[in-house]
Amino acid sequence: MNNLYLIPANSKKSQLIFSIFTVSDLILFGIGLAITVILLITVTKSDGLFIMFLKVLPALTTGILVLPIPNYHNVLGFFKSMINYLSSNKQYYWKGWCVKDVYGRDYEGRFNK
Repeated sequence: MNNLYLIPANSKKSQLIFSIFTVSDLILFGIGLAITVILLITVTKSDGLFIMFLKVLPALTTGILVLPIPNYHNVLGFFKSMINYLSSNKQYYWKGWCVKDVYGRDYEGRFNK
């Protein structure tokens, strides 16, 4: 094949734990589980359903953050990209209709100098 080869699409998955998680994902999820276990140990019989939901919330939140989604590693990676995009300084340069055009036109069609 003339020394040509294809890299498999899932070659990055071999570097992940269970082909899904990074070490930081598991640490984050472990912290959420540990907080939940500590909160659940303090449960008394008089606690209501809402209080029980609040005690399970750290595990649910961290579980959702490390949930894999398409086109991103996980939800946390999506949030990082979204915050980076929204907080970055975006500056778009107008090139005009023609590359050789020295001056561009504004939105009303007038030439800018």
